[in-house]
Amino acid sequence: MRPHRFPALFRRYRIVLPLLMATAPLAAQQPLKDAPLARRVAHVRQLLRLSPVMDGHNDLPWAIRESKTMTRDVEAYDLRKTTPGMTDIARLRKGGVGGQFWSVYIPGEIRDSGFAKVQLEQIDIAQQIFRKYPDIFAPTTTAAGVRRAMAAGKIGSIMGMEGGHAIENSLGALRAYFDMGVRYMTLTHNVTLDWADAANDKATHGGLTPFGREVVREMNRLGMLVDLSHVSPGVMSHALEVTEAPVIFSHSNARAIADVPRNVPDSILKRLPKNGGVVMVAFVPGFISPKVVAYNRQQAAARDSITRRFGADAAARQAALDTWQKANPVPVATISDVADHMDHIKRVAGAAHVGMGADFDGITDTVQGLEDVSTYPMLLAELVKRGWTDREIRGVASENVLRVLTQAEAAAKRLRTTRGPSLKTIEQLDRKITP
Repeated sequence: MRPHRFPALFRRYRIVLPLLMATAPLAAQQPLKDAPLARRVAHVRQLLRLSPVMDGHNDLPWAIRESKTMTRDVEAYDLRKTTPGMTDIARLRKGGVGGQFWSVYIPGEIRDSGFAKVQLEQIDIAQQIFRKYPDIFAPTTTAAGVRRAMAAGKIGSIMGMEGGHAIENSLGALRAYFDMGVRYMTLTHNVTLDWADAANDKATHGGLTPFGREVVREMNRLGMLVDLSHVSPGVMSHALEVTEAPVIFSHSNARAIADVPRNVPDSILKRLPKNGGVVMVAFVPGFISPKVVAYNRQQAAARDSITRRFGADAAARQAALDTWQKANPVPVATISDVADHMDHIKRVAGAAHVGMGADFDGITDTVQGLEDVSTYPMLLAELVKRGWTDREIRGVASENVLRVLTQAEAAAKRLRTTRGPSLKTIEQLDRKITP
């Protein structure tokens, strides 16, 4: 034995060893389930360096359009300063955001105004944002593009269209929006379409019509994610039957926890493992908290009663409603409530099928502690407390939805080798009219 070798080896590795410890899997370090909040948040921020947040739904383009003082003015709505809304650059950075589906939403009730005109204006607003801040936002259409943006310290930015009403029953219009960079479409918003039922409207088709099924098939062929937020359970079921790629719910929650039509039933959650899709949990009090759900129903009943009592007397109606609301304050939705939905989806479908789609700048009421885009680490720290593993938390942050996007791209590549653009029309498929 040569005793002098050990000191030499020690000197050689005394620098390497700390590096190996620093790069070891974070899950192998001391358990943090019972650690103070500050330590759990610090741990989450380490994870977000590996897998930054990719949120499924942010309505910043609509917030800019509707801003009372800066209507549609992307230049005036300065994201380098604190904005009046829920999104700006400093808060995105604090929140660990490295990817975002930016909603280019238009209401389904504006048919007389022309869907295409408003939809193009919303796409234009989103593109103006990307051009104004090229050092921050990296517009892309692929999972690989998002990962490159994350690696460069930017926010990979993809447009998502909220509501199939925008295609006006035209697969050609769907393809045109895809060519503009749209990479998901929510099949409906709050209005039932000629080919799909909305969750918050009358179900007239029992799900998807034959043309609606063709919309899903064409989205698969293009590589556009099928988004099942806002749709009826019948549409969810039909879409899962038809789709050849994983689906997303860009901003939805578990109906077993909060029983509202906008949420996802367990019968659908149980089918997600086979499909591979992901439910991106929204931070909307009325979809999250059972107490808020019950309150909203009581408030609606009170409003109906007051209307019957005071009839056309608007002032008396408002005074009575104000009195009722003062006596019945709105319950507070909490981070724990949001985590309850994530826990439930994990139990029913698996952790690989959970994501985040906050709906920031598309909501007026917020969850306590989740008021803007800076707060994602607080929710993920709650998951640490509940025993979620590092791998699961990285999945929730972005890995799950990036997997879905990657698989949808692969499905599109395969499908384009077997079929071309669909030329079918709603008249042919749903109305039995021969062109």
